[in-house]
Amino acid sequence: MAVIGEPRRLGVPASEARLRFEVEPRGPESAGRRLIVVDGEPSFELSHWCGTCQFLFRRLEGSRETLSPEALRERLAGELAGLDSDVMDAFGALLPDGDYLPVLLRVEPRLVVPGQDGDYFSGEQVATWGVDQFWGLPEYPHTPYYRTFETAVDGDAHLYEFVVPMVPPTWNDRDRVAEYVEEMGRGVIPTAVAVSVLDLCQPSIDLWSTDYHQHWGLTHFLLDGHHKVEAAAAAGRPVRLLSLVAVGEGLSEAEHHRRLAALRSQPRASRPNPEP
Repeated sequence: MAVIGEPRRLGVPASEARLRFEVEPRGPESAGRRLIVVDGEPSFELSHWCGTCQFLFRRLEGSRETLSPEALRERLAGELAGLDSDVMDAFGALLPDGDYLPVLLRVEPRLVVPGQDGDYFSGEQVATWGVDQFWGLPEYPHTPYYRTFETAVDGDAHLYEFVVPMVPPTWNDRDRVAEYVEEMGRGVIPTAVAVSVLDLCQPSIDLWSTDYHQHWGLTHFLLDGHHKVEAAAAAGRPVRLLSLVAVGEGLSEAEHHRRLAALRSQPRASRPNPEP
């Protein structure tokens, strides 16, 4: 189930935002990385701006803390009934001024460790791009992450959705995770909050592919709810996710954002295995 509103202006001047999006200048020694910067430190590298390189989120050394407003802890302990303006404004104050598409999802997260079962980067991505031609290995995100949903866009494109923690689940407080597991067992559905980016990526040529198609990567970077999401994954329970999709920061256009409501209402569906 998804509730998607109209784009909303949120945020503060970039110099005041705790989290902002940046693109490094391109030069002889720099390809111009797209970055998420937290408190002045590069925290995640995103898909390359060209859109033909592999879809990517890669944790960097600056990703060391969460961004949870303590004042909202009680309100987010339960399930939001709708797109809560007060919550959006509070988290918007952490973000740079811009247009954000509010999305309220009910997700059932599955924890994935890179290189292990269910890893997108060593599975679906390799099927389209092959392994990295320099390293001879799949891309590596440097963090465990959660897979929550996927579905067909059409025969030539597929939507993959991810929830990415700002800090690895091993940093979470075990007692808090256990408390949420217990509450979820009683039917409580808490709410997490994220800022998100939609990147559309596809190789320019079908050279190493066994399954050539466009990847729609919808990545939710957790601002609040790290313990909740881990608990939901451990208990096999749902959690609400209020996502603020940064409209101008992804490798996507307004027409793609408009399709998210319909795509997120489709049944979950994996990409069919290509015929040999």
